[in-house]
Amino acid sequence: MKAVLYKGPREVSVEEIEDPVIEFPRDAVVKITSTAICGTDLHIYDGRTAVSPGSPLGHEPLGVVEEVGDAVVSLKPGDRVAITFSVSCGHCYNCSRGFFAACLTSSPGKIGGRIGHLGGSPYGGGQSEYLRVPFADMNCVPLPGTPGDELEDDFVLLSDIFPTGYHAAMLAGVEPGSTVAVFGAGPVGLLSAYSSMLRGASEVYLVDFHQDRLAKGAQIGAIPIDATGSDPVEVIMQMRRERASLPGEEKMAGVMCGIDAVGYQARDRNDPSRERPTQVIEDLARLVNVTGSLGIIGVYQPYDPGAASEEARRGEYVLPWALLWVKQLTIGTGSTQAKRYAFQLRDLIVTGRARPGFIVSHNVPLDEAPDAYRMFDKREPGYTKVVLKP
Repeated sequence: MKAVLYKGPREVSVEEIEDPVIEFPRDAVVKITSTAICGTDLHIYDGRTAVSPGSPLGHEPLGVVEEVGDAVVSLKPGDRVAITFSVSCGHCYNCSRGFFAACLTSSPGKIGGRIGHLGGSPYGGGQSEYLRVPFADMNCVPLPGTPGDELEDDFVLLSDIFPTGYHAAMLAGVEPGSTVAVFGAGPVGLLSAYSSMLRGASEVYLVDFHQDRLAKGAQIGAIPIDATGSDPVEVIMQMRRERASLPGEEKMAGVMCGIDAVGYQARDRNDPSRERPTQVIEDLARLVNVTGSLGIIGVYQPYDPGAASEEARRGEYVLPWALLWVKQLTIGTGSTQAKRYAFQLRDLIVTGRARPGFIVSHNVPLDEAPDAYRMFDKREPGYTKVVLKP
């Protein structure tokens, strides 16, 4: 079968590799119909992870079950499924409490398993024609309809990016009436803003350097904040002061919920050509009101071979901890528990209450993956979310 392989920094190729087969009774083999490129794939593409050359990439697949193992009970050939990127067994101590991304048994010697060799997991990549799915009853989300229908672009986002955006809103404590600031208007940031609105936020500010992505956010009702040449914290606080209508509200000129949808490759606001891993967290610490909440959904790696300092290469950063403490902020971090939200988000799509596919900008053949990676990595205008078609 054809699959996208990581060859080295800023190099991927589409090559023939062995077809997957059933290895354990709880496995399924799925024929992939759509598979998206994620921002986390770009961390690998940029050479900023420990993923080895030759590894198959991709962790956002959608497809049709081709074959199932003898112990699979809820799936059969022909079923349409989304595949959650985090591989979980469903029965360990963490899975039993809903922490599926922290499964204790799915990746030997590690916490949590991942498709696409994320975090050193041994599982194949989803940017391929077929994929072996371990613990298939647990890690497949049954879907209605047929491949290529009008919900294909929505359903493919159930593997990771829609649950991730929703998890960001949960981590940030978004509830009806909340005021929210999302830093980063890439796919995760856009769906974090969208999920905040689904949860009833009254105002959602979206911060980025890229005009086309900010425009996409404005289309769904977010308030775009261009960070180019300005301090977005001051911009938002001034806008909030002008909206204050009740006594004392001017003292709460920030927002109550902040979301970091950028992570460790954040750009220096004063010089966007340089990285500053802590820029977003520092800005959010200033912006979020006393007793507010932070949701840190942007990725932070414990090993970053491309970082500018020895500390950053180990994932160690200097943070404004005293300010976070004095403001009594609640901080939520970590990978999304995709399976926890997948069925509810699926049903929002089916009933028309959610259409996360608005972020998809390109559908291209699998063979065009190298060009798609290059354009997406450069943040070329219009490249919001790319879906590959095996």
